[in-house]
Amino acid sequence: MSNELNTLSIPSHLGERTRAGFNTKYLVGGLLLLTFVGFLIFQVYTATTTTGAYYLTVAELYQRTPQIYGERVRVSGEVVANSEDWDSREVTLRFKIADESLQELPIVFFGPRPDNFTRAASAIIEGELLPDGTFQAETLLLKCPSRYEEEPEEVFVESVR
Repeated sequence: MSNELNTLSIPSHLGERTRAGFNTKYLVGGLLLLTFVGFLIFQVYTATTTTGAYYLTVAELYQRTPQIYGERVRVSGEVVANSEDWDSREVTLRFKIADESLQELPIVFFGPRPDNFTRAASAIIEGELLPDGTFQAETLLLKCPSRYEEEPEEVFVESVR
């Protein structure tokens, strides 16, 4: 019996060290993880830069003409009283806003007329300045005084064109 134990030997390939091979599944997993993290960083950056609360006044907008033609910008101002021109057949709202310098900016908005437009005190308009001096609005954010609260009511409307 002791002879049998001595004659049994360990196979030689089990005793050798094998070089750890390069595993492609770890490489693919790492690249997917890096791609995902890069995508998240890009999304956070674009969300931060596009949703900032920055806007121009009417005077600042006019100072940047003609370089600003065709660029998407936000403009803030007070809605000029009795400047509203609503065309229900073409679903077009035209009005003017002004800032502290009393410069007026004509606005054209292709979309539904907000219900509380007549009560609107101020507006933040997003769109582009056309070469004819009209500002074509894509979105309207109206701030209307509320009868019951200290904070003004805000209404957001998007253009249909």
